[in-house]
Amino acid sequence: MAERYQNYVNGAWTDASTGTVSTSTNPADLSDVVGEFQASSSSDVNTAISAAYGVKESWRRTSSLVRGGYLMKAASYLEANLEEYAQAVTRESGKAILESRGEVGRAIALLQYYAVEGANPVGAVVPSVNPNILLYTNRMPLGVVSLITPWNFPIAIPIWKMAPALVYGNTIVLKPASATPHVATLIARMWEAVDLPAGVFNLITGSGSQVGNELITNSKVAAISFTGSTRIGMNIAAESAKRGKRYQLEMGGKNPVIVLPDADLEQAAEITVSGAMKYSGQKCTATSRAIVVGNIMEEFTNLVVEKTNALKIGAGADPESIIVPVIDQASKNNITSMIARGIADGGKILAGGGIPTGGAYDNGTFVEPTVINNVATDAYIACEEIFGPVLSILPAANDEEALNIANSVDYGLSAGIFTKDLNSVLDFADRIEAGIVKINGETAGLEPQVPFGGMKSSSSGDREQGKAAIEFFTQSKTIYVDRSAT
Repeated sequence: MAERYQNYVNGAWTDASTGTVSTSTNPADLSDVVGEFQASSSSDVNTAISAAYGVKESWRRTSSLVRGGYLMKAASYLEANLEEYAQAVTRESGKAILESRGEVGRAIALLQYYAVEGANPVGAVVPSVNPNILLYTNRMPLGVVSLITPWNFPIAIPIWKMAPALVYGNTIVLKPASATPHVATLIARMWEAVDLPAGVFNLITGSGSQVGNELITNSKVAAISFTGSTRIGMNIAAESAKRGKRYQLEMGGKNPVIVLPDADLEQAAEITVSGAMKYSGQKCTATSRAIVVGNIMEEFTNLVVEKTNALKIGAGADPESIIVPVIDQASKNNITSMIARGIADGGKILAGGGIPTGGAYDNGTFVEPTVINNVATDAYIACEEIFGPVLSILPAANDEEALNIANSVDYGLSAGIFTKDLNSVLDFADRIEAGIVKINGETAGLEPQVPFGGMKSSSSGDREQGKAAIEFFTQSKTIYVDRSAT
């Protein structure tokens, strides 16, 4: 029988009021049930929010140095248990074990980074026109923050939201994706292990349709930080705006790379395939379009197809697997339907395009890595996010046309260019409509000490990670002290 897990509310493990549970399964083997998890209701969410609200003042008054100390202890705990957490990420999300270890390592780095931020200045003394006035600013926490996180980075994304939220003095309620609740319970165990005060961190599992509205509309919630689909993000923006709540949205991407004729094509093809196909393309920063300029199309395409066909398809537990199962059957169906639509729109499959069968493949949700060309730049498959191992190769006559194609979609998260020409690099960096720009590098792969976020429909504009996180998780206060009155 599968193990049953509970919510973590006000420092205690509790069952949901509904008395019902849902299951989480291993996408590499759907018969492997990871566990049973609470199918919570809005009432359960309200209880968790009330717990966070009840301690927000005491947490605000806790020294930021002390708050940072909890993060440093959490980093040490996570480091000591890295392999357990990495194996859990692979089992529940399907991610390749080497990438899972890297993700846990990134979570450790984030905790360490924001632990140090707890000792950094957060305000400034400003000259006043009146010499008797001490004029200074401070940053104040928002209060209770709802964190709604996706399944594709089930430990890194929750940590990169909660680490700054906590060190800057907020209390939080985490609602993880329904596909990866077990990893979220391990995060709760981490905070329990370092004796984080009760109510500062709270975990609620359940479907977004049942608990999402309460996380957004509850009057005690000051802000919402969300990573997920554009459709849900836009709904959160609308509901938050009605109530004057702060919101932070990181959504989809349709990330391009431009390959110029002077590029090292072997390197460009290797990096493009890596960016498009690792974790089966299930990253918002994954490469989805390769825009190839001039007469190098045939050579570059042949290299991409060769490298794609060489990728091993298998379970994430196998260190040699690159193409791992996609998260669930619904995702598998969506990816295959997108490929079919691309073919219907005139696309030609150069690699993959199908479903691997036989043996272990029949027990999981696998999709072949796919390369497609001969599609129009405005075709559905060339414009909409797929979230799967699918790369479109598009031709461009020159640099200008390539840039126009890259900027033609609604998204603007990450983009890259392959070239040795400095002028092309600077022009691309200036004009590309993306929040993250890579030069001769993979569109995926980010560092925690710099801002993360996109443009256009990829983001609400507030940046995550790095020092930029303070802008969302705090608000500025200006204080005037008239010394002549003392």
